[in-house]
Amino acid sequence: MKDSAKYIKIVEWSDEDQCYVGSSPGLIFGGCHGDNEREVFRELCRIVEEVVELFRKDGNPLPPATSGRDFANKMQSVI
Repeated sequence: MKDSAKYIKIVEWSDEDQCYVGSSPGLIFGGCHGDNEREVFRELCRIVEEVVELFRKDGNPLPPATSGRDFANKMQSVI
């Protein structure tokens, strides 16, 4: 398993921006956006892989993993 798989990736529609917005909480503050949900997800995955590689290259420890924490069910309880 790639280290990038240890981080959740969220793509959601933004009414404010009128496009899909991708983010990876706990790893990157920004993200990516676009009109095609699948393309935004692919771009987000690429960005997460690049960020993980930059942490390694700079010799910095990776932030704590965010996958496997059952975020989907926790988010449902908020709704």
